Amino acid sequence: MEDYLQGCRAALQESRPLHVVLGNEACDLDSMVSALALAFYLAKTNEAEEVFVPVLNIKRSELPLRGDIVFFLQKVHIPESILIFRDEIDLHALHQAGQLTLILVDHHILPKSDAALEDAVAEVLDHRPIEQKHCPPCHVSVELVGSCATLVTERILQGAPEILDRQTAALLHGTIVLDCVNMDLKIGKATPKDSKYVEKLEALFPDLPKRNDIFDSLQKAKFDVSGLTTEQMLRKDQKTIYRQGIKVAISAIYMDLEAFLQRSNLLAELHAFCQAHSYDVLVAMTIFFDTHNEPVRQLAIFCPHVALRTTICEVLEHSQSPPLKLTPTSSIHPNLHAYLQGNTQVSRKKLLPLLQEALSAYFDSMKIPSGQPETVDVSREQVDKELDRASNSLISGLSQDEEDPPLPPTPMNSLVDECPLDQGLPKLSAEAVFEKCSQISLSQSTTASLSKK
Repeated sequence: MEDYLQGCRAALQESRPLHVVLGNEACDLDSMVSALALAFYLAKTNEAEEVFVPVLNIKRSELPLRGDIVFFLQKVHIPESILIFRDEIDLHALHQAGQLTLILVDHHILPKSDAALEDAVAEVLDHRPIEQKHCPPCHVSVELVGSCATLVTERILQGAPEILDRQTAALLHGTIVLDCVNMDLKIGKATPKDSKYVEKLEALFPDLPKRNDIFDSLQKAKFDVSGLTTEQMLRKDQKTIYRQGIKVAISAIYMDLEAFLQRSNLLAELHAFCQAHSYDVLVAMTIFFDTHNEPVRQLAIFCPHVALRTTICEVLEHSQSPPLKLTPTSSIHPNLHAYLQGNTQVSRKKLLPLLQEALSAYFDSMKIPSGQPETVDVSREQVDKELDRASNSLISGLSQDEEDPPLPPTPMNSLVDECPLDQGLPKLSAEAVFEKCSQISLSQSTTASLSKK
């Protein structure tokens, strides 16, 4: 694998057609490994001497945000320097020159910024439900398994098992184990096909790390935020809502909110972050475990616009479906509201509809039809006028009609959105505590109710 990747960088210096294997914009471990391994397979089995190059769909500067990727590359001895990142290759220029063929892996929808590349897509390999309205008109292979790396492993072992080296096998094995939550049947993420190919990899390479060891190591690296700047912490795992000129960032942060709010010069950094990325609102959802290994979720709402911030806070405070059970805590500034979230079952995925509801309520209060398209070509000055001239306190330049943020939403299989609180993780991982505590809490509540009857 390493020698192949070295050759890919050299190929970029040549003026010749390229087959680019492109992972999704979140560039999680599954996306990266699937792109590397599929490109490796296609290059090794190609008889026409065509060039296949894997591209990580982020800027090189964003790699440090992905602790599990950095850790895993070091573990399998693949230097970061030989990887190719999105800001190091001009796909649009290649396409215009008629020298680009795209293979999409771990996603099947190109963002609007890459819409012009759609007719260059020759193949799709994904493991999520297909969206027929947006899928490129090409060969599409989709199977609902726990990890896209499973489908790449299947392709290699069925098509050319002799090319599989230990380095590539280790990448695929560790990725499937992480994505499928250590193959725990109680979690339900691992399908029979995922289990089948993990076992095949282990049979071919008996010296691969034990599942528990590699899962614990990758999981720890994935959630490690030590050494990150405030902006990196906010961008590490972020989703964005963009509606009618209002942009809301929702970031998952893996530490105590109180400790986060005590970071030096935090308010200025939050303000700068919103300005730099054109966010009107920043919602930080912290996730951590207390000294008793009990789960804790907290929320912070940062927004300089009083009416917008007030509406969002009111909707979240009064929500009953689901109830967040918010308790206000001390804040460092009027523009920032902080809460303890009593209902730890409400993950970020479940918070997103509430934020959409809050935006609808805000637009209704300002007499703006909420049925307008979500992306509106309108300047900040025009938006301010439509909001009854009430937006003077908004950060300047926030409602530019731009495409998705530099760090796009994480894939649907993100542990943050699905596993930590919804289904839990195996015994040795921290997220399992969320599930265990939730079960205990539910059991105690049910028992109490029955005893009263």
